[in-house]
Amino acid sequence: MAPPFTGRLTVPLLWDREANSAVSNESADLVRMLNRVSDVGPDLYPDDLTDQIDAWNDLIYPGLNNGVYRAGFAHTQQAYEAGFHDVFRTLDVIEAQLADTRYLCGDRFTEADLRLFPTLARFDVAYHYAFKCNLRRVMDYPNLWAYAREIYQMPGVAGTVRFDIYKQGYFSASELRNPLGIVPLGPVIDWAHPHGREQ
Repeated sequence: MAPPFTGRLTVPLLWDREANSAVSNESADLVRMLNRVSDVGPDLYPDDLTDQIDAWNDLIYPGLNNGVYRAGFAHTQQAYEAGFHDVFRTLDVIEAQLADTRYLCGDRFTEADLRLFPTLARFDVAYHYAFKCNLRRVMDYPNLWAYAREIYQMPGVAGTVRFDIYKQGYFSASELRNPLGIVPLGPVIDWAHPHGREQ
């Protein structure tokens, strides 16, 4: 980074120490790159599921991952409603899929599941309230809620989820969304409750 840089620093960032330069700061690209070079853990982008994974990513990113932001940062009622409806259409499609399969692409956890989870983890504590995506909560979808808890309860995942930080960030002082910067204390959600999805 050049010394005069005054922009906001964000993560993730993959840095090439030998070339002394950034490789990428796009989380979707990083997941794919790291999956290719790692032999630890499952293959998150197996050859026989690439079309399914890509289809899920093509639905989930604009409809949900980005949809919550389109609703939350909308400057018109029409823009808000478009983002809002995309969010819940996408959640409804995922809920229906999870009635038939354990994960998005069947019985294997893939990149599509990994890319979906952060939005699910933030949804009920942040997007539902701060971004007015309040038709339903993740908790109101039986299949999706069990699925989200299963992922949260996988080894190493819970330690990466910080509901307090999510609330502080999404309810930070904002002239448009939260002028007083008051951070809510609730809701209390039991992510450790058994998910009932054992094989």
